[in-house]
Amino acid sequence: MRVDKYLWCVRYYKTRNMVTEACKKNHITVNGQIAKPSKEVFASDKITFRKDQITQIITVLDVPENRVGAKLVDMYRKNETAPEVFQHLELLKLSKEHYRKTGDGRPTKKDRRDLTDFENEVDETDEKN
Repeated sequence: MRVDKYLWCVRYYKTRNMVTEACKKNHITVNGQIAKPSKEVFASDKITFRKDQITQIITVLDVPENRVGAKLVDMYRKNETAPEVFQHLELLKLSKEHYRKTGDGRPTKKDRRDLTDFENEVDETDEKN
């Protein structure tokens, strides 16, 4: 099975076109070699790909006939990505939401003043250069 179809079948990417784009950007390797979308994948191959700021490593256990349900994905692959990587991603998400959570509504007066002060500082440094 092609690597683009395999990664789509085991639900790592939403569309095959997204896998193809990742291959073109050299984000996907099979057994240590950069893979084109048409690269054939067999059982026991190691696929390494970068998605959502995480380099994931999976081992192909079996090749599915077509796209499988989320509960059946573990029959076809073994995820060998270190759990620390996922914890690091969670910390990044939490640090972005530290000051203001997404969807909290309009900025307060203090938020707007802080933004204005920041914009004025940036303009002053641009004028000096």
